[in-house]
Amino acid sequence: MATGVTNHMDTHDTTDVAIIGAGPSGAAAAAWLARRGLHVRVIERSRFPRFSIGESLLPQCMVHLEACGLLEAARAGDFQPKNGAAFTWRGQDTAIDFRDKFSPGPGTTWQVERADFDQRLIEGARQAGAEVEFDTSVEAFVADADHPSLTLVGPSGERRSLRSRFVLDASGYGRVLARLTGLARPSTLESRCALFTHIEDHIVCPRHDREKILIGLHPDHPGIWYWLIPFRNGRASVGVVGDRATLEATGIDDSERLWHFIHAEPRLAELLANAETTRDVGRLEGYSADVQQLHGPGFALLGNAGEFLDPVFSSGVTIALDSALRAAPLVERQLAGEKIDWETQFEQPLRRGVATFREFVDAWYDGRLPRIIFNAQQTPRIRAMISSVLAGYAWDENNPFVAASRRRLNSLAEACSDEASSIISEVC
Repeated sequence: MATGVTNHMDTHDTTDVAIIGAGPSGAAAAAWLARRGLHVRVIERSRFPRFSIGESLLPQCMVHLEACGLLEAARAGDFQPKNGAAFTWRGQDTAIDFRDKFSPGPGTTWQVERADFDQRLIEGARQAGAEVEFDTSVEAFVADADHPSLTLVGPSGERRSLRSRFVLDASGYGRVLARLTGLARPSTLESRCALFTHIEDHIVCPRHDREKILIGLHPDHPGIWYWLIPFRNGRASVGVVGDRATLEATGIDDSERLWHFIHAEPRLAELLANAETTRDVGRLEGYSADVQQLHGPGFALLGNAGEFLDPVFSSGVTIALDSALRAAPLVERQLAGEKIDWETQFEQPLRRGVATFREFVDAWYDGRLPRIIFNAQQTPRIRAMISSVLAGYAWDENNPFVAASRRRLNSLAEACSDEASSIISEVC
């Protein structure tokens, strides 16, 4: 798809809102703000379209895409529908259907090739009135409550200053402002490594549901898991996640390591027996990150630019879009003269949902959540509550597994371990 956007910089060096990064959170915030008449400048260091992982969306995303006016732009991509998640471990198979959930809202979404998806979103933001500059990076930042400024480096190495009235950092793994302001801090999550590629999957098994991401657990290493994300037209994304030492203990390169581990999981080995890779195997490690706070004088951090947890439940794009749709209205109100408390109106509400996802990530790696997911004795009501969180509705305080995630997960996992079906039906 042609970008429809150039690197031209008009003569003025000021804007209402500067947004660092043209990924989903940057595009969503840019579209929302531009539609309300604000001058928005998006600064992106790469040239779109560009490859990215994080390809399995959650239904909560659909609410945010509609709110910022980008749903139809995304729908035009004719992406693979997704209605849930399937799980496999040692020959056991189960699934969670997002349409059978506790929380209101959409129960379906898409599985997307991010190069196309992200391009469609940023083009939609441009059509809404946002200006977009590619091949431009941020070298320096001066925080200021009224006029924060960025030092930009263009494609030919030229440096320019851009003053704004507010800055949103949507730079993803680049975490531009977290680095430049000293807000970055190590994540409390264990450091892990992901190996991944795209394939022509050639799957012929009639039991394979292309409308669900398939998540597998290694039969012998509980800390290692897999994803298989089907796309349209017989393509898919496949990856393995684990600690670096275990992944590197086998194979002479990452391609050999990835396929060694895929062949070790019976269901994936069967499904991908005839798969052909369509791109080199990639590696991403040390991706979990956190910050001291998500805002400062004249700026706020969106999505992965602030905190990133883990890819296991595909929460990245959901958190990114949620943060964008929380921040953008606050920016508009602040620029209109209203005093905004970014701690109570942005950071605290956003982090509550992130904390819910974190509890589920912790429960996945320590074994509680797999015990729950593979247990067949839960009531439909409990299953629907878990489905809601995994569908992205991690801010729904009416859901007991949001309001008291750790306690509920602990109680349910204990009941599942004891195979006490009568307890399982009562813990919620």
